[in-house]
Amino acid sequence: MKSALKNFYKNKKVLITGATGFKGAWLCYWLNILGAKVTGLGHNPNKNKNLFYLLKLNKKINLKTFDIRDKKKLSKCIQDASPDVIFHLAAQPLIYESYKKPFLTYEVNALGTLNLLECLKNSNNKKIKSVVFVTSDKCYYNNYSTKGFKEDDKLGGIDPYSGSKACAEIMINTYIQSFFKKNSKIGLASARAGNVIGGGDYSPNRLIPDTIKSILNNKKIYLRNPKFNRPWQHVLEPLYGYLMLGERLYAKPTKFLGAWNFGTKKNTITNVEEIVRKIIKFWGKGSLKVKKSVKFYEQENLQLNISKSEKLLSWSPKLSITQSVEATADWYKKVLEKKLCPEKITKDQILAYMNID
Repeated sequence: MKSALKNFYKNKKVLITGATGFKGAWLCYWLNILGAKVTGLGHNPNKNKNLFYLLKLNKKINLKTFDIRDKKKLSKCIQDASPDVIFHLAAQPLIYESYKKPFLTYEVNALGTLNLLECLKNSNNKKIKSVVFVTSDKCYYNNYSTKGFKEDDKLGGIDPYSGSKACAEIMINTYIQSFFKKNSKIGLASARAGNVIGGGDYSPNRLIPDTIKSILNNKKIYLRNPKFNRPWQHVLEPLYGYLMLGERLYAKPTKFLGAWNFGTKKNTITNVEEIVRKIIKFWGKGSLKVKKSVKFYEQENLQLNISKSEKLLSWSPKLSITQSVEATADWYKKVLEKKLCPEKITKDQILAYMNID
């Protein structure tokens, strides 16, 4: 894995929207290790940009700060960066926040995606070869199936966040079919991942950060929905899929167009309570309590069918649920409790992952 990624991304110009977010920061740092020349698009205010600055990415990449909803600035950014590959991660990523700010959520997640699609359609830049749009496993309409969603399953969403991601997926598909499918030199694809965990996530109302915060403050860990099942995966798992997809699209733009699932292995979804108990066991302390306060709709079971990615991309998850949780807890413990260098911990985890057979 290590040599293949490095051979491709070394000296490639890469543009990442949502660079100051959790996944964006991990992706920026990984690409920096690979030798890519990264331009990042960030937005202020961003409640979760702590990791970006902990990793000193502001000194490692070219950061542009503006709103993805500003199409004029986005177009100029693409023109100035002249990227070979684009990863679109900019989003309002929280379900609970989407209930408070549904209009904003649709604007950022759907209109932001539409702006990028329009910029690509109208661009005369011949350097851009591949674009990966990161959406979500929650873009699927809940059919209560336990077999796992396939890429061609029905899209939809009951909550505003899921709906906004379904809208983004529909937009991406219509632009692919209308403007990029035939004889296009730009490969467009969407990437759908599960519940991503990893060190450095400081978003509010998220299980892992809230659990770690409670442990550090010697407070009880309150769970709203302890039996809700989720396809938990370490952040490096889907990022590896995005990087592979970016490479394949670059080489064969029309062959790898469309939607791709990057989830967990079959029958590995784990409920909320089990995840928290794994963290408590790893940390050596902590206690939990169920506090039922379901105000908004959330799907109880989520599972992605990843057979397409396994077969056509040769991508598959490398870490078990336990390994993913332990790597996440280890990052927080070393950084927040032992006060070790976040850069070193992050780099060590990326290099260790790249060396997995």
